[in-house]
Amino acid sequence: MKMLWKAGTTAVLMYMGVAAAQSAPPEEPVSDSIPEELFYSNFDRNLDSLMNIWYVQESIGSDSLIAVLGNEEISYVSEFHDSVYIRRLSRIPSLVHLTYNNLVRNYIHLYTIQKREKLEVMLGLKDYYFPLFEEVLDYYGMPLELKYLSVIESALNPRAVSRVGATGLWQFMLSTGRLYKLQVNTFVDERRDPLLATHAAAKYLKDLYNIYNDWVLAIAAYNCGPGNVNKAIRRSGGKTSYWDIYPYLPRETRGYVPAYIGATYAMNYYKEHNLTPRYIDVPPVSDTIMVRKNVNLAQISFVLNIPLQQLRDLNPQYRREILPGDAAPCILRLPASYGTKFIDMEDSIYRYNANLYLTNAFKAINPATRSGTVYNIAGKNRIVHTILSGETLGAIAMQYGVNINNLRDWNDIRGSRIVAGKKLVIYTNKTSPAKTQATATATTNGKVVYYTVKSGDTLYNIARKYQGVSDRDIMQWNNLSKSNIQPGMKLKIIQ
Repeated sequence: MKMLWKAGTTAVLMYMGVAAAQSAPPEEPVSDSIPEELFYSNFDRNLDSLMNIWYVQESIGSDSLIAVLGNEEISYVSEFHDSVYIRRLSRIPSLVHLTYNNLVRNYIHLYTIQKREKLEVMLGLKDYYFPLFEEVLDYYGMPLELKYLSVIESALNPRAVSRVGATGLWQFMLSTGRLYKLQVNTFVDERRDPLLATHAAAKYLKDLYNIYNDWVLAIAAYNCGPGNVNKAIRRSGGKTSYWDIYPYLPRETRGYVPAYIGATYAMNYYKEHNLTPRYIDVPPVSDTIMVRKNVNLAQISFVLNIPLQQLRDLNPQYRREILPGDAAPCILRLPASYGTKFIDMEDSIYRYNANLYLTNAFKAINPATRSGTVYNIAGKNRIVHTILSGETLGAIAMQYGVNINNLRDWNDIRGSRIVAGKKLVIYTNKTSPAKTQATATATTNGKVVYYTVKSGDTLYNIARKYQGVSDRDIMQWNNLSKSNIQPGMKLKIIQ
């Protein structure tokens, strides 16, 4: 989470100064435990969001996992003696000094033990994102290992949003993004554009390095802003080593550099921990088209027969799925080989249902983070439903005969959590809801089905078998307080 800037670039950063002052005691005791309050919750939220991206969900259940063996020690418990971690870190070519201590060890365990499965997804994505990051960093003459910052910033999730609004792969606040020439308006958020945001992050890091002449302090300042780093330097009596000023930094930043070192270790030594990349089916090569007319991604999806969610994830910078080409040329990324098809069918794409997809009414009910299929609301009845205590999204969708993903779209709901007393907008052919029958078991009408849990099943894997269903939905439908399930258990699924 970056500090808010008012104006200027390097000169403004330098203006804040690094003046020595009387040493002040730490505001709170320093602990070896992972400071979870902000950093960890943001990281976990970004990981959960990453797992719901289309190209991740399409790939994660595949058989594309590869078996890898390293030449070093193999541990089936994924834990090593401190001397092994120290030796391995020393072998990583890095201008950023990779210190080892108890905090770093905790983060190594976080990645390689606690978050193993999700780290494997990030390992699969690194082949897509890291070449881009390295090219940009090399262009600015910066250490290539700074690419690992994106792991702790966003978990390689271009749609990541922190609790305070930092957005994108490199987690820019609005004002900092604009300072580094990232456009943000109602329709476009270039903080979520992988290429443009990486250029901005490289410039920002370079400006910070010019202040401190130290990459570790630059990394710390990237998290909390140079003002907080300068304050910590003053309170330490003018010391300029990260670990000397560590007790005087904000709590989250104390975990930030150790997390970076832990991520750097994990991305380099995953084989030694028996981790295997889950290779993600995101196109390594995409066609890029300049669009000069307003167009909705849904129009492109229908005419070119490309999954809408794939278009969303290739073009995460478009907040409402509208490319405002009338105002200025917009970049459209398509799966490889679709560029020619777009050019050949461009007029048909612009005309397809333009009176629906480009109206203000449609824009208003289709937020940037939609997860479902575009639904034509022409001629449908608009019903406002007040949520009752105990109701779930799946049950409400079944009552009105609508798709649960569309229900989320119309009401800007990202997950499955709803609150009694709130109102939901629903577009349906029905004039009143049908009564829910909890005992219905027919599978042919798409209402309620029952799934028998098998050995090795998880709620997440079961949810993936049913379109528009999440693990939280299954927990709510079956009154599960925890995600532990047993073979033979029957779970109700509402579709």
